[in-house]
Amino acid sequence: MTSPWIALLLACFIWWFSTGAILMVVKRADRAGGDAHLWSVLWGLLVLIAGGVGFWASLQMTSVAGAYLAFVSALAVWGWIELAFLSGKIMGPIQTPCPEDVPEWERFLRAWSTIAYHEAALLAALILMIFVSQGAGNQFGLWTYAVLFFARISAQLNLFFGVPKINTEFLPKPLAHLPSHFKIARLNWLFPISITALSFAVACWLERLFAVSTDWQIVGFALLSAITALALLEHWLMVLPLPDEKLWRWMLPKPDNNTKTMKTRTVQ
Repeated sequence: MTSPWIALLLACFIWWFSTGAILMVVKRADRAGGDAHLWSVLWGLLVLIAGGVGFWASLQMTSVAGAYLAFVSALAVWGWIELAFLSGKIMGPIQTPCPEDVPEWERFLRAWSTIAYHEAALLAALILMIFVSQGAGNQFGLWTYAVLFFARISAQLNLFFGVPKINTEFLPKPLAHLPSHFKIARLNWLFPISITALSFAVACWLERLFAVSTDWQIVGFALLSAITALALLEHWLMVLPLPDEKLWRWMLPKPDNNTKTMKTRTVQ
């Protein structure tokens, strides 16, 4: 477990599996109807609590186990907030499709209003993590969450300004209005900046990975390198015509014959 290669592979597997697990839960709740989404979020509180306790416990654990615990705990906190968003329980005041031909400033305000409470929850968690992490020996949990937070903001802005490919296949029913706020375009001015920033972040983590000498730091920076590289990959998947949906489609329940499935939208 001290090998950076094992850490890289584990980070990729945890990212893939946790994403698929969240999608599976919200899709099954879609099919079940009623209060299924609410119950999935309530049961998911166990994951949030475990993530919070694990994050707290990891702060003074300067060991390989501490690096892994910090990483997994940050993902657990992030994952519950994402589950609450996808389940339609933490979204924003506007939950209706964006009208066509609205001014750009109005489209931005409406887009923000669809996710405002969710973004506030993510920011609140980040601020709390920063506060409790001050002076701690193990900062890998905080850095993991920070990478996810800023990469998400970048991805959302790129979806707003326009990218060639947007996959809406896995969006659950509570977020059916969300694609109306996206924009299909060949490219936008922010995308090169996002790619450059994420590439630089990967390079920085890799530099730290080769510079440190202790096993727990090597593992920690390997995990950070992997999760940042995956965020970079997710950005590229907005541009490259690759069938990324196949990574998780086999994990999900088959769509109801009476349900219209949203597909990938691409620039024509």
